[in-house]
Amino acid sequence: MSEDLSATTIRISGHRGDEIEAYLARPEGEAKRGGVVVIHHMPGFDRSTKEIARRFAELGYDAICPNLYWREAPGASPDDAAATARASGGVPDDRLVGDVGGAASHLRSLDTSNGKVGVIGYCSGGRQSVLAACNLGLDAAVDCYGAFVTGTPPEGFPLKVTNLVEQLPNLGCPLLGLFGADDQFPSPEQVKELEQILTEHGKQFEFHSYEGAGHAFFSPDRPSYNVAAANDGWERIATFFAEHLGS
Repeated sequence: MSEDLSATTIRISGHRGDEIEAYLARPEGEAKRGGVVVIHHMPGFDRSTKEIARRFAELGYDAICPNLYWREAPGASPDDAAATARASGGVPDDRLVGDVGGAASHLRSLDTSNGKVGVIGYCSGGRQSVLAACNLGLDAAVDCYGAFVTGTPPEGFPLKVTNLVEQLPNLGCPLLGLFGADDQFPSPEQVKELEQILTEHGKQFEFHSYEGAGHAFFSPDRPSYNVAAANDGWERIATFFAEHLGS
């Protein structure tokens, strides 16, 4: 644990070399350490997501969160930026991969980097974490209740997303999945399907489902917050990244 850290908003090179906004949090000191890319949830590049990045800095990682909505609404409030992004169908998958790849490259360019980078995402970011892990050379990935890794979006769903079933054979790193047993997207059946696919392809993964927890159980500012599930989940995330990122 590191009690001293710094955090700042920076610009990084994202998909196709676009300059985008990102939030970088780092522990003090020059020790070599792993890096974590934090993918924000559908509500956007908000205070709670930045708190998550700082928490990883406290755990001893360089952490970065790219603003996935920067192109649609530079300088807008998180709520307005998220509304604009939703109206256009959300973040295209290829752009997500490019932005996360740029964030990972930035982490590896830091003088404190040990060369290892993991990714974590919540809600829509959980799916995007798996997507990134199937397309980039990452060392670990965490999916916190990401919808439509398997399964099909319901009719009228506002985002232009498909499931990742065809991409799952390309998963290139260990995956930790944390799910609510009372969630609908992903449902327990969809989580089971994901588990079966990964098993069939010999992938390294670890899943945990929490009874009595629904979607967004990590979010302390929502009614869905589940203290027991969130606390256990954070312990598992810390253990998982310590094992695979070396901090």
